Amino acid sequence: MPELPEVETVRSGLEKHVVGRTIDTVEVLHPRAVRRHLAGSADFEAVLRGRTFTGARRRGKYLWLPVGEDALLAHLGMSGQLLVGDPGRPVSGHVRARFTFADQGPDLRFTDQRTFGHLVWASGGAELPPLIAHIAPDPLEPAFDDDVFIARLRARRTGVKRALLDQSLVSGIGNIYADESLWRARLHWARATDSLSRAEGARLLVAVREVLADALQAGGTSFDSLYVNVNGESGYFSRSLCVYGQEGQPCPRCGTPIRRDPFMNRSAYSCPRCQPKPRSRQV
Repeated sequence: MPELPEVETVRSGLEKHVVGRTIDTVEVLHPRAVRRHLAGSADFEAVLRGRTFTGARRRGKYLWLPVGEDALLAHLGMSGQLLVGDPGRPVSGHVRARFTFADQGPDLRFTDQRTFGHLVWASGGAELPPLIAHIAPDPLEPAFDDDVFIARLRARRTGVKRALLDQSLVSGIGNIYADESLWRARLHWARATDSLSRAEGARLLVAVREVLADALQAGGTSFDSLYVNVNGESGYFSRSLCVYGQEGQPCPRCGTPIRRDPFMNRSAYSCPRCQPKPRSRQV
């Protein structure tokens, strides 16, 4: 699933190619794409037609395009893509919604092979759509409070990786960037959060920001064609991964083979030497 760097890369592309343009037509090609718009596809099309996108914003893994005081909210799910291109190009079978513009320039297509993503009209949601108001700020937002995050992290009774994936604590971090951040911070994924010192919490936050910044510079992480930016280009942070997906490969820091452990129906990758397994209780 796209995480913060991938969604921010898409947001940046939308800001460049879509903001300031007036919608001419909206066509919902698969009702599942707007399943959370309870008034249905026809209403979704009507409410956006003739409106102008005035910005492109993001919180964690969600992005939205303000339209006056309202907004078009999008979640990419597992395979969602927002692609800008020649309006005359063929419409693939995975296009779920299509927007054309009054300037007759490049159109915008929501493509979603697995149909887990969605679009929804957020009335009054220009600043922050009510549907995602419960999601915590992400580490790259001005609204993020380092001291509050560290205090809340240390107050939890769970494993540190589990905490990083909790979107009510911090948003935008998924499996890939949690593993990479914990490796940089030299913390094992099963370390109990209430055993962390303030200094360790601060070190982890520095590592998270470094990993996210590096991934953003590389355009995100692409393992297949399901994540691309608005121009259809892949991200290249996968070439810089130190632990995620690297089972058996030498740790870039010490040379010890990377270990993979089962974690929440997924996997957790770590270096047995750089990230020693906690001896006390594990959560």
